[in-house]
Amino acid sequence: MRFFWFIPTHGDSRYLGTSQGARVADHAYFRQVAVAADTLGFEGVLLPTGRSCEDPWVTAASLIDATRKLKFLVALRPGLMQPALAARMAATFDRLSGGRLLINLVTGGDADELAGDGLFVDHKERYRLSREFLQIWREVLAAGHDGQAVDFAGDHLQVQQARLLYPSIQRPYPPLFFGGSSDEAHDLAAELVDHYLTWGEPPAAVADKLADVRARAAARGRTLNYGIRLHVIVRETEDAAWRAAKELIGHLSPATVAAAQARLGKMDSVGQRRMAALHGGRFDPDNVRAGLEVYPHLWAGVGLVRGGAGTALVGTPEQVAGLIREYQALGLEDFILSGYPHLEEAYRFAELVFPLLAPAAMKRNDQPTLTGPFGEILANGIVPGRGPAAAATVAAAAS
Repeated sequence: MRFFWFIPTHGDSRYLGTSQGARVADHAYFRQVAVAADTLGFEGVLLPTGRSCEDPWVTAASLIDATRKLKFLVALRPGLMQPALAARMAATFDRLSGGRLLINLVTGGDADELAGDGLFVDHKERYRLSREFLQIWREVLAAGHDGQAVDFAGDHLQVQQARLLYPSIQRPYPPLFFGGSSDEAHDLAAELVDHYLTWGEPPAAVADKLADVRARAAARGRTLNYGIRLHVIVRETEDAAWRAAKELIGHLSPATVAAAQARLGKMDSVGQRRMAALHGGRFDPDNVRAGLEVYPHLWAGVGLVRGGAGTALVGTPEQVAGLIREYQALGLEDFILSGYPHLEEAYRFAELVFPLLAPAAMKRNDQPTLTGPFGEILANGIVPGRGPAAAATVAAAAS
């Protein structure tokens, strides 16, 4: 399993739907989150895209020198940029970061936003455009390693002698991630991307989606990697986890939820409709599990006001790890997570769940550092540890 975190370039808060408990989402804060994710052992970070966010390419590039191993999952937007230029951007970022770029293809599902950006094509046509975009983008990057040029003529896009003089570090190109729930999205994934992502639906629904994408990929002689996008609310007791979920939406009102759902309902995204169907707009501030716990420890409350990924894993470290393992059993390897606020929750997830699922990510914490052993020294001379062996060591020191 590979675990990713999230840079909240659209804002961050302790509570959804209100400015209370919000914090300034500026470069200093993005840097804090990125450094935390890098230090804690996350594989990489996802940067969101759209008019509600800071630009992901500029933001990600500004964080290269602040991090050491962290990878950046950055959006490509067919129709909003030309594929040959996008190939040069990707190659440059990959080179400057030492091969730490991952690509997130985003076709877009908000017609109002796309119109504001100058793109006036319907859902099916966007996927035809995206297919041509990816064909050019992939070929230009691959050809760049051999000094070759690319010609392409499609219905939407064409290039003549497109050439990349500074090739990417990763061959043939930085890995392509993509998520979508429509037939067109599944076909595109099966044909041209490397990692297919789903939003956090119940395991049975995820299994059906993966089976469909696998079958379409197999028909083309391809195999893909698979991942999931989720929020997480993990606490040391189940009661504390559900209290945290209640607090997260504790400042919402029925009017706020209704307004958000009306806005999200205008999108032509099949995935967004599936997220909305999970919660159905149900909102009871006194019982946040009623109608929103759509599977044991899978909660749809985030989607009441947030577009895109709208479900969270809620529970103890063992319960959250158990559901992650259930998804893993379906063939999911990439877990792209987030939590509110993103700085504190990165630490909380890593400290509580990594020991259960990703002990290798915690290995650095078992070694002495420049500031001494991991944890506070006890009684001016006892080095803390974990588990029964640690208790025995403390007892021996006391005697």
